[in-house]
Amino acid sequence: MTTTSQPSGLHILIVGAGFAGLSAAIECTCKGHRVTLFEKVCSIDEITRYGDIISFDPNGSRVFEKWVYPDKSSVAEKNGGNFSTDGLVGFVSLPGKRGATSVDVGVRVVEYFESDGDEKKGPQAGVMEKVMGDAVLAAEGVRSRGRKLVLGLEEDEQPKSSGYAVYRAWFPSEPVIAKNPVTKHVVENGDQQKGYIGPDIHFLVSSIKGGSEIKWVFTHIDDGNIEESWQFPGKPEEALAYLEGWCPVVRELVKATPPGRLIDYKLVYREPLPTFVSPKGRIALIGDAAHPFLPTSIQGASQSIEDGTVVAAGNMSKEQVMPTALKTYEKLRWHKADWNGPEGVWKVPEKLWLLREEWLLGFDAEGDT
Repeated sequence: MTTTSQPSGLHILIVGAGFAGLSAAIECTCKGHRVTLFEKVCSIDEITRYGDIISFDPNGSRVFEKWVYPDKSSVAEKNGGNFSTDGLVGFVSLPGKRGATSVDVGVRVVEYFESDGDEKKGPQAGVMEKVMGDAVLAAEGVRSRGRKLVLGLEEDEQPKSSGYAVYRAWFPSEPVIAKNPVTKHVVENGDQQKGYIGPDIHFLVSSIKGGSEIKWVFTHIDDGNIEESWQFPGKPEEALAYLEGWCPVVRELVKATPPGRLIDYKLVYREPLPTFVSPKGRIALIGDAAHPFLPTSIQGASQSIEDGTVVAAGNMSKEQVMPTALKTYEKLRWHKADWNGPEGVWKVPEKLWLLREEWLLGFDAEGDT
C-alpha cells in the first residue's frame, strides 16, 4: 500500500500527464515532495476518443500494484459474488482528482529554463506566466520542448519515420458490432482481446467495459512525409484497402467504425540521446521524451512507468543535491534505451523473440534502484 513521507520542502514540476508523468507525480508525492503536474489536454475525451491498446509487462505493473489502497473496499460494488482476498474486484468508477498532487490541465508549456542561485527552474507555461520549482521532469512525449534545453539545441532534430503507421479506433459496440453475426463474438463474452497477423500488418481488437465498447488498431506500411502532421483523420475505406483478402471479422470491424472515430497515426522514432539531463542538472527527460519506443517493443508504457519511479527514488532530499539525483536517474536508466544493453540485443537479435529476458521483465524500478 502506498504511503507518503514527511514533506521534503522541494517543489517538483512535471510536464505531461502520460504514463511517465503520472507515475513520477505519484512517486514524488509519496516521497514527500510538492508536485505540480501540467497537462495541455483539457478533457479525457481528447485522449481516449481514438482509442489505443496498451500492454503492461511485469516490470511496469509491479510498480502501480503498490499504489492500490486495500482499505477502499467500502466503495466497491457488492453483487453477492465471491470477493478475492488478494485483490479488488468490481470497483465503481471514481473519476476526478483525489490526491495531494496539483494537476493543471489545459496548460501548454512553451519554453523551459534553468539557472543557478536563487532563481529556480521551470517551464514557462503560457504567454505571461512563469512557473518555478526545484526540478522539472519533462514527460510530454517525443515532441517534448524540454529536449532543446537538455540537448543544447536551437531546434530539436526531426523524428524519423519507422516506415509504418497505425490506424486506431474506439467506439460503442452497440448496435452494429454486437448484432452482426460476424463480429458479435468479439464482445458477447465481456472483456477480451484478439489478434490477427499477416504480411506487414498486425491487427488487434479489444472489447472493454463488459463488451459495451470496442477498440481496434492495426499497423500498416507508411510512406508519407514525416514533416507533415503525425496524426490524420482516418477513412475506413482507405483502411480496408490494406485488408484486402483478410478474414471477414476484421473487415467488418473496420466498416462499423463511426465517422470521426478513426485516425491514422505515424510511428516515429529518434536516435538514442547522449544525455537525459540538462547542463545544470535541474531538468530531466523521462518517458518518450527521453526514449520513444515503437509499439512492437511492448515496453513503451512499462519503461515510462519505470522512469517515473526511478527518478523519484533518487536522493532528492534537498535542492543542493538535485543535480546529483537527476544524474543518478540518468545513469540507472540510460542503458535501457541503448542497443548495447546488458543482454547485447544488437549482437544477438534472436533475443528479441517472444521469450523476454529477466533483465527486462524482472526489473523492480523502486527496489533495484
